[in-house]
Amino acid sequence: MGQTTAERAATQADERSDSAERPPAASSAIIAATVILLVYQGYTLSIAGVASPWIAKSFALTQPELARLFAWMSVSAFGSLMLARLADRVGRRRIIVASLFLTPLCSAGAALSPHPISFAVFQILISALLGGSVSSAIVLLAEELPVDRRAQGQGFAAFASAVGGVLGYLLIPFLLKWGYSWRWLFAPSVAGAVLVWPVTRMLPPEFRFARKAAVESRSQSHFYDILHPLYRRRSLTLLACAALDTMAGTAVNGWLYFEAVSIIGLAPGNASTLVVAGMVVGMVGFPIGAWTSERLGRVPTVAWFGGAAWLGAIAFYWGPAGTTNHPMYFLLAAYCWFKVGSSVMTVGANAAATELFPADLRTTMVGWQMITGAVFSMLAQVVIAALIAPLGGLENVIRYFALLGIPSAILFGMFIDETRGMKLAQSSKEAEWDRLRGLSRNRPEERAENSGQ
Repeated sequence: MGQTTAERAATQADERSDSAERPPAASSAIIAATVILLVYQGYTLSIAGVASPWIAKSFALTQPELARLFAWMSVSAFGSLMLARLADRVGRRRIIVASLFLTPLCSAGAALSPHPISFAVFQILISALLGGSVSSAIVLLAEELPVDRRAQGQGFAAFASAVGGVLGYLLIPFLLKWGYSWRWLFAPSVAGAVLVWPVTRMLPPEFRFARKAAVESRSQSHFYDILHPLYRRRSLTLLACAALDTMAGTAVNGWLYFEAVSIIGLAPGNASTLVVAGMVVGMVGFPIGAWTSERLGRVPTVAWFGGAAWLGAIAFYWGPAGTTNHPMYFLLAAYCWFKVGSSVMTVGANAAATELFPADLRTTMVGWQMITGAVFSMLAQVVIAALIAPLGGLENVIRYFALLGIPSAILFGMFIDETRGMKLAQSSKEAEWDRLRGLSRNRPEERAENSGQ
């Protein structure tokens, strides 16, 4: 179906605006700031999973009690949604800087918590703050990078998050060897306060799309507009995929280290080696994902490689590792398979999700995905805790949860529109969205912006 005259004019205006990209140095600074933020986020959010066996011992928690504690931590995404919506109104930069300032304070509180309830409260605050800031950072990559570098930018972001996630597994064996508590894992998170100044300097005062969103937010844009008929199929599919992937991922990733140490019986050092090696090998998937997203498309990248990734997770929990003489080798192969496929899938999914919605709903949609993830992560932990006894142990429960990733990949492939090579105005249907709401694409603010004033 062809574009209307108004839509063609809007697209041409966006193309003229996009052609006046930021200087390469400015774009590189934005990528660098995002990488720093994602490394910090990846490390800080991995602490609970890395330290889970020792958290249980410190607070005298059984397996079901630990699962319930993690379930309560998942409510953090409600705060992330609020921050994501606020970012669409006041700008990405303010949310990123404020979150990066407050997170070290909450990390100190978590490290000093004497009770599981206070520990959970600080973890909720940490996850909410980092979720809101990271959603803003991921969206600004789509808004500020050239069309042919968006997938590459998402690859950098995912790579940075993975690097951060590895660091905790490298650190915990040394802490235990030297007789330090697992609580010292929070020391780098507290020291993250020193990142506020350089990240603030790297980010420009305001972003072009953030200014546009702030203007349109006064025209009664709502957080539930993602369910408008124009975007309903896209949003419901993404939320369904988020629900399924979260339940599968919560089980597979959240309990992987616990499975290796407490059930299969690997030494903590060997389990850390397993996890770190798998994560390092998995990073190969990020450039592969950027390449396939630009060459094959976002949708095939998620559907094909995502589906294959979950087969590795299934092999990790369903395989014969517990009955072989060398379980480490089998677990390592299965985990590497899972991490490489997951990395490829992550780049394609992030690139697609940030290109499917207009500026004033872009971060809001990421927030909705986070809150969906929170609800279903909590549900997953509650169900896991409830099924441990009926199904004969934690391992059996995780096995069935791992299967949920397959239908997610199928849904993405069937119902998500391809956005490869498209301007944001085209892929997000900006002109049609403005026309439905009776907004002018050529507001004075945008005329001044496009003319360089």
